[in-house]
Amino acid sequence: MIRVLVADDHPIVRGGIVALLESADDLSVVGEASTGIQAVELALQHEPDIVLMDLQMPELGGAEATARILEQRPDIRVIVLTTYESDSAILQAIEAGASGYLLKAAPAGEILAGIRSVAAGDVALAPSIAAMLVNRVKAPAGPTLSARETEVLALVAQGKSNPAIAQALFVSEATVKTHLLHVFEKLNVSDRTRAVTKAMELGLL
Repeated sequence: MIRVLVADDHPIVRGGIVALLESADDLSVVGEASTGIQAVELALQHEPDIVLMDLQMPELGGAEATARILEQRPDIRVIVLTTYESDSAILQAIEAGASGYLLKAAPAGEILAGIRSVAAGDVALAPSIAAMLVNRVKAPAGPTLSARETEVLALVAQGKSNPAIAQALFVSEATVKTHLLHVFEKLNVSDRTRAVTKAMELGLL
């Protein structure tokens, strides 16, 4: 029997997760937490095999709660079950020591399979999360520009002045200058011409 602690601050969502787990013959819910602090306390008290942890928790975020649990009970395995799939959220959870990252919108079978997989010592990642991580690993190291910074630099490359760029992008001239300062800092250059040539060398333009 796989013993599971469910941590989610939304009662209805938490109830649905508990009902799903209790429908499986090999899973047992040993506790429910509505805050990050409570999740840590109940994990240390009940010592479940698996903690299903939402990222957005009151009092203590899910990633921090995960880190605290694993610091004291490294044998407990934590699976993040959330609606959030941004790069930063994923990395926060993985850096905290989570063994899985699943999405609440996933089919019930995928969530149950993920829990069983992690309980068996494997890692469980939602397909979209796995693809995102693979792409991140493949991405070459180096500076990256935001979409707006790229737009500004592309207009610089066309020979446009700051006032002309501001007019073209419907922003203030001060905003254009700020974007260019960020570009200079990221590319480690000090003038517009070098910023354009270096961005082209790096494939950013």
